[in-house]
Amino acid sequence: MTKNMSTLLKFEELGQFLLAIFLFTDLNYAWWVFPACILLPDLSMLGYLINPKYGAYLYNFFHHKLTAIILFILGTTVNIPVLILAGIILFGHAAMDRIFGYGLKFTDSFKHTHLGEIGK
Repeated sequence: MTKNMSTLLKFEELGQFLLAIFLFTDLNYAWWVFPACILLPDLSMLGYLINPKYGAYLYNFFHHKLTAIILFILGTTVNIPVLILAGIILFGHAAMDRIFGYGLKFTDSFKHTHLGEIGK
């Protein structure tokens, strides 16, 4: 991936992260809830304690933006604020991870992501 494309994609993810913050401000939660929850999706890395394949599936489920969007829409449709919050947190977290180069995982290794090898 060229440096220009990488920069462009990081700005796109930054925009999505800012969108998550903007959507959060419309909820009836204290401001500190967003930073307190933003790293919770990383608990899905515990799946790697079982094996890389299970870890990748669990990690990808909680870092996939479609999962976040479905939770957000479901929460909005049935008026369950905690589902709306979960969708916003998952969406914001996924965008934040991709800004830093952490992508969805392949099943062979935690470092093997759709954005390339972590640490290279």
